[in-house]
Amino acid sequence: MTRPPARLRLLLVDDSVASRGELARLVEEAGCEVLGQACDGEEALRLTLSRHPDAILLDLQMPRMDGFTFLRLLMARRPTPVIVLSSHSRRQEVFKALELGALDFVAKPEAGGLGPVRQELLAKLAVVRALRLDNLEPRSPADHDPAGPPAVVEPARVAVIGASTGGPRAVQALLAALPSDLPLGILLAQHMPEKFTRAFAERLGRTTHFSVSEAVDGDLVAAGRVLVAPGGGHLELRREAGPGGLLRAAIQAPGADGYSARYCPSVDRLFTSAALAMPRRLCALVLTGMGVDGAVGVQAVRAAGGLTLAEAEETAVVYGMPGSAVASGAVEEVLPLPALAARLVRFAREL
Repeated sequence: MTRPPARLRLLLVDDSVASRGELARLVEEAGCEVLGQACDGEEALRLTLSRHPDAILLDLQMPRMDGFTFLRLLMARRPTPVIVLSSHSRRQEVFKALELGALDFVAKPEAGGLGPVRQELLAKLAVVRALRLDNLEPRSPADHDPAGPPAVVEPARVAVIGASTGGPRAVQALLAALPSDLPLGILLAQHMPEKFTRAFAERLGRTTHFSVSEAVDGDLVAAGRVLVAPGGGHLELRREAGPGGLLRAAIQAPGADGYSARYCPSVDRLFTSAALAMPRRLCALVLTGMGVDGAVGVQAVRAAGGLTLAEAEETAVVYGMPGSAVASGAVEEVLPLPALAARLVRFAREL
C-alpha cells in the first residue's frame, strides 16, 4: 500500500468561487498543493480520475451532481480520502457521507470564514498520510426503526469503546453485527465536535438493534442500551454508593487534567472511570483513530481485571489509537473489525 507524499496534492470541490478561494489560500499557506478545483460532482470526478489527488475537500451541496452521488462513484472507481466541509445545520448529511466512504468532516462556522477551523482542518489533512487507503470502502448497515428505550435491567457486562478518525463507520458496522438480546451495556467515546454527537447517536439507532442516545448526566446504564459521549464533554461510568448501587453515566466538562485536555470526548477518561466502577465484567475496545487516546485507559482496565481489545491494522482506517494501545502492552487481543463483534458477543454471554 502506497502512502501519500509529504506535500499533499488536493482537489477542492465547492460550488462557491469565494469558498474555494479561501480554502485554497488556507491549504497553500500550510504547504499543500491545490491540484485542481471543481464546482460540481461531475467536474470533480473527471479531475480525480485524470489527476489522482491525494485527498479531496468536499462541499456536499452542489448543482448537477451532488456530493453524495460523487462519493458513490468515487469510491467505486478510485477510493480517495475525502474530508467533508459541512455546516452544523446539515449535520445529518455528514453521517450519510461518512457511510458512503468519506474519511472525516470539519464543521464549518455558520459565518465568518474558515479561520476558526483552520487548525482542525490541517490536523485532519495530516491524518491522510497515516491512512490505509484500502479501508476507505463504504460500510452502510441497513436502516430500520430505532429500538425503543430498553427495560432498565442491570447489564451482566459493560463494553466501553473508543474511536476517532474512521470511527463512525467502524462503530456502525460493529454495533450492527451485535444481536439484540445481548445482556450488555455499551458506552462510546467518539472524537466528535459539539452538536454532531446527538445526530450520530440517532443515526446509530437506525442501524443497530440497540437503543442509542447521546448520554446525559445521570443516565442509567442498561442492557441493550448504547450511550454516546456528548461532543464538548467527557463521559464517565459511575456506580452509586451503597448495596445494589446502579451504574450511571456522568458527564464532565473539559478541563486541564492531562489526557482529557487533549482529546474530547476522552477515551482514556471513559475507560479509567469504568475500570473503577465495574472492574471484572468490563471490556475496553479501541477502534480506528489518530493519536494515543485509549492507551492509558486500557492499562487501567487490564490492571482491574477487565478484557482489553484493539482493532487490527488490516481493518483500521488509521492505526494510531489501536496501535498505541497495543504498544502499551495492555491489550489482550488484536482482531479485525468483524472478529471484534464476535468477540464482544462471547464476552457478553460469558458466565
